Amino acid sequence: MFSLTVPTGGGKTLSSLAFALDHAVRHGLRRVIYVIPFTSVVEQTAAVFRDALGSDDAVLEHHSGFDFGPADGSAPDDEGKDGARKLRLAAENWDRPVVVTTAVQFFESLFSNRPSACRKLHAIAGSVVILDEAQTLPLKVLRPCLEALRELARGYRSSVVLCTATQPAVTTDAGFRGGLDRVRELAPDPPDLYRRLKRVTVSTIAEPVSDEALAERLLNEPQALCIVNSRRHARDLHRRIAVAEGARHLSTCLCAKHRRAELAAIRQDIKDGKTVRLVSTSLVEAGVDFSFPVVYRAMAGLDSIAQAAGRCNRNGELPELGRVFVFDSPEDEGHRPPVELALFAQTAASVLRAHDDPLALDTLRAYFRQVYWLRGDEDLDAAPVGEGPDAIRGILNALRLHRRKHDFPFADIAKAFRIIESPLVPVIVPYRPAGEPDAVPRLLDALRHAPADKTGGIARALQPYLVQVPRSARAGLLKAGAAECIRSGEFGDQFVALVNGDLYHPDVGLDWEDPTFRRFETSIF
Repeated sequence: MFSLTVPTGGGKTLSSLAFALDHAVRHGLRRVIYVIPFTSVVEQTAAVFRDALGSDDAVLEHHSGFDFGPADGSAPDDEGKDGARKLRLAAENWDRPVVVTTAVQFFESLFSNRPSACRKLHAIAGSVVILDEAQTLPLKVLRPCLEALRELARGYRSSVVLCTATQPAVTTDAGFRGGLDRVRELAPDPPDLYRRLKRVTVSTIAEPVSDEALAERLLNEPQALCIVNSRRHARDLHRRIAVAEGARHLSTCLCAKHRRAELAAIRQDIKDGKTVRLVSTSLVEAGVDFSFPVVYRAMAGLDSIAQAAGRCNRNGELPELGRVFVFDSPEDEGHRPPVELALFAQTAASVLRAHDDPLALDTLRAYFRQVYWLRGDEDLDAAPVGEGPDAIRGILNALRLHRRKHDFPFADIAKAFRIIESPLVPVIVPYRPAGEPDAVPRLLDALRHAPADKTGGIARALQPYLVQVPRSARAGLLKAGAAECIRSGEFGDQFVALVNGDLYHPDVGLDWEDPTFRRFETSIF
């Protein structure tokens, strides 16, 4: 068991890969598995590794967005160099020297009862597992995740690296009861590394900041980033600065292809010294290499604040330290942290009252200790296994109760273990990148007419054009005729496409609040 504690922007990604490769060669391990919390960063990290290794074939990226076509071998590109069949088998077996995957794929495979997921298990044995952003492991299944990592190291000859800028206090040395022990730190002197790589000052604004005041602050800066806790807040704040020069917006209301285009444009504008005032959700905190002189961050967990600080003066290019401001919104504006984030924000606010530097290692350690202590042991393994009065609280409890007879409830455990409890569902949006052909209408037409066993490739091609929305929001779009189900008799609600294209805006993406909205110019007959 190892840890690598390096500040954001300090080169963790390639440093951890370099260690893993040397470690694998020295100890005869078979592959490196790089586990990332967010799907949006997998493609970027895999590209960095391919470039560093000088080989496209050495790296496999695998996440839920990959659909390799029908499993019966009927896809026409099965036998190509990187055809669907070859990629599907490589993905099911993780049969490459370097695998870049998500925490969902990695951990849910360990707790799965499905053969296709379990085919990965032999590949994890005898490998180096790098857990990037280890602090993002969800609290509800934290203990099962830690036990799985402990067992891989103890019984399956795997080496595990917890790699993060904000190392969670999950070791016995940090006071976590039943935590990981004998974890060796790879960075030579993390506190000194933090001092030497200090690039920002973090200040907490004492009084709540209204959106009007926040917009004024952003407009006073030629380049500034503001990160908020919800898509709605991002959209509302962007509306206040939309007419100003350099106003930008990023959230998951934009489909993936739209986000990639915006990210590229923003990077270029920053590089060219143009005015950029970006309002974003936390998605920019996950591996996005922006560097702003000023960053505003809505109150959140200290790990999120540290990640936000990593988007400020990221490369040390400023003559002085960058400025990061943490703020709260007034109660009456309805932009307080969502329920699932409120505990982290409250804990961070409490810890900050007793510590001067929010990014110091002792501050972060105190924060994580308080988060875990407030939850208690039961809340760190809280998923119910089974249903009704016979349900067992906690996956580890279910395993203990059944270990004598070895009649483990594998199906119930697989159902209970979820990294992401997502009530969101996809909508296909009609985004068209500038200068590119209009792909979505063509793909939807192909989907309407293709044989059912030939739709896998089409579904994969549509992945970049999906926006995830609440199920109730999608139902509202369908009821208003703003969206339609394609071939619902065969696929149910798998393919829902937006019909009212006016609801997808070029700056803020999909806005589903008024499904009947029409732009003036498109409502003239």
